[in-house]
Amino acid sequence: MLRKYSLLALSLAALTLVAVAGCQQEKDSPPKDDNDTKEAKAPTPGKGGEHGHKPGEHGGNIVEIGRDNYHAEAVFEKDGVVRLYMLGKDEAKVLEVEPQTLKAYAKPVGGSVSAFFEIKAAPTKEDAVGKTSRFTGTLPSALWGKQVEVTVPSIRIAGDRFRFFFKSAAESGHVAMPPRASDEKARALYFTPGGKYTEADVKANGNVTAGQKYAGMTSEHDADPKRGERTCPITDTKANPEFTWVVGGKTYQFCCPPCIDEFVKKAKNQPDKIKPPEAYVKE
Repeated sequence: MLRKYSLLALSLAALTLVAVAGCQQEKDSPPKDDNDTKEAKAPTPGKGGEHGHKPGEHGGNIVEIGRDNYHAEAVFEKDGVVRLYMLGKDEAKVLEVEPQTLKAYAKPVGGSVSAFFEIKAAPTKEDAVGKTSRFTGTLPSALWGKQVEVTVPSIRIAGDRFRFFFKSAAESGHVAMPPRASDEKARALYFTPGGKYTEADVKANGNVTAGQKYAGMTSEHDADPKRGERTCPITDTKANPEFTWVVGGKTYQFCCPPCIDEFVKKAKNQPDKIKPPEAYVKE
């Protein structure tokens, strides 16, 4: 009889320990978020298949939204301007969403204090009525020109709400690049001589646009070239010898195809401001 009581006491003690452990585990777990906002998957730079510093069509960086269900291209421009271009699961597809004003919070990379600003819908001419594929905002002036992290707590897409975040990609020396010319404008730009851009240049470049010639190639921007290294005539970042273009019979190096667009425009419209290739070197 004594043995039965001992076994019963041991069983009750074991059950008590399990219950206490379970309660303690529940107590130590982080509270569940009752908000229906879904968090974006954070990209990890440098790993294949992820978007750490992959450039988009406008020279910005791609960020995943909703566990890779959607994407946005974040572009940082002069005077603190931030543009978001909405994309589908396939990054080549433009995504039109409901116009809305996005609340955003920006802070210096590694900082702890965030500043609030708004990113508002800015539909393009191609967007359907009542839809937008582009958002535009301006960073607080104290953050202009700085390396920043931006968090957007909520964006509505197809009836769901998502939270996402992105950086100015300064850890890779990212500099805001000019937007890529549309296909129609690109053909008119590259196939029509003018200024220092001649018919011979059109032929020397293969009778193609920069977008066609370098389609599928990845741009990596280095904002800190070493002394004596060639620099991009548009951004002053380190030039990539793989991205070249002939203008005025001379070969220039660039950091990315959109900068070639800008340089050809400059050669045609402001030929007196075009320097020889050897002038674009870090001093």
